[in-house]
Amino acid sequence: MSDETKYIHAGRHKKWTKGIVNPPIFRASTIIYDTVEEMDHALKNMHKNTLFYGRKGTDTHFALMEAMKEIEGCAGAWFYPSGLAACTGAIMAFAGAGDHILVTDSVYEPTKKFCKSNLKNMGVEVEFYDPMIGSDIESLIRPNTKIIFTEAPSSVTMEVQDIPAITKVARKHDIVVILDNTWATPALFDAYGHGVDVVVHAATKYFIGHSDAMIGIATANDKCWARLRDHNQQMGYCASADDVYMVLRGIRTLKLRLKQHEENALKVASWLKRQDIVDKTLHPAFEDCLGHENWKRDFSGSSGLFSFTFNCGGRQAVSALLDHLKLFKMGFSWGGYESLVMGLYDLKKSRDAKVWEEKNPLLRLHIGLEEPDDLIADLAQAFEIYRQYI
Repeated sequence: MSDETKYIHAGRHKKWTKGIVNPPIFRASTIIYDTVEEMDHALKNMHKNTLFYGRKGTDTHFALMEAMKEIEGCAGAWFYPSGLAACTGAIMAFAGAGDHILVTDSVYEPTKKFCKSNLKNMGVEVEFYDPMIGSDIESLIRPNTKIIFTEAPSSVTMEVQDIPAITKVARKHDIVVILDNTWATPALFDAYGHGVDVVVHAATKYFIGHSDAMIGIATANDKCWARLRDHNQQMGYCASADDVYMVLRGIRTLKLRLKQHEENALKVASWLKRQDIVDKTLHPAFEDCLGHENWKRDFSGSSGLFSFTFNCGGRQAVSALLDHLKLFKMGFSWGGYESLVMGLYDLKKSRDAKVWEEKNPLLRLHIGLEEPDDLIADLAQAFEIYRQYI
């Protein structure tokens, strides 16, 4: 079965849909039983997509769990109230007091803050590594290293890590590799096929695709699933049936939307490369993006998120540009149908393993589903404002 067909039909077994095209939304807290036998059956089968208690899932949740297994090739999936909760929950499932973990220096900023504060308070030592380290990550491994947390590409500076090289080293030392795969989704990067153990998604973004719900997903392979599942249950992580339904609906058009995001983003990025005030266009599909060769080898395409740097200007010029954009709006997310822009990053303060050497401003764009020529026209008029400040 082709991927396109798989995404349309994943998780739509009749036991979940009851014969309806889309799995219905089943909201529940209490599940009631008429007999002791029924209750005993639920207790014994609570890990087998059986109704037991609302926090552990309803048929809506079970449909998405099955869909994730079909499209990602995982052993199981769990849902969280946000993408950040999926990241932090996955880390805590496999790290404890006295452990050492390795985290990419370019990791999603809230995840980094969690590592520097909450994990430190829990007695977990965190060491940040250069995202381009590849197989040399072996030099950082200690006897108590339990996790390597990766993100490919980085969600601001767009470095694409050598995931196969990292997972090869991790397997040698029995270390769990966790990957934040939000940028690519399973549609563009086969995480389990490249040796990853646990995959996290901010499904708020491309899975939902419409900027109207928040949910995180963590999946795991056979080796790690039981531990991830049990930890999540003990921590009380769950997501509403309504938000789970939004992911199920989004999956049906995910591949189609990503193709358009890719096409639009490449057109805008190519235009940017020709502008005299642009220094680097940090898009994984372009050769001047760090890790381009890894993207070309391992990924089947690109999404709508990328960054670029100017070769002149400063904060005042960036602020003026941002204030004059019309179609691009500022927002702390991405992955929806709308185009977004974020700037004013202080990357020198956000790096720990390696100094960010770029001196000029960086802007991150998420290219939505608008006509790309309209987006280019919007950038062009804002660039004229920028030029007035340099």
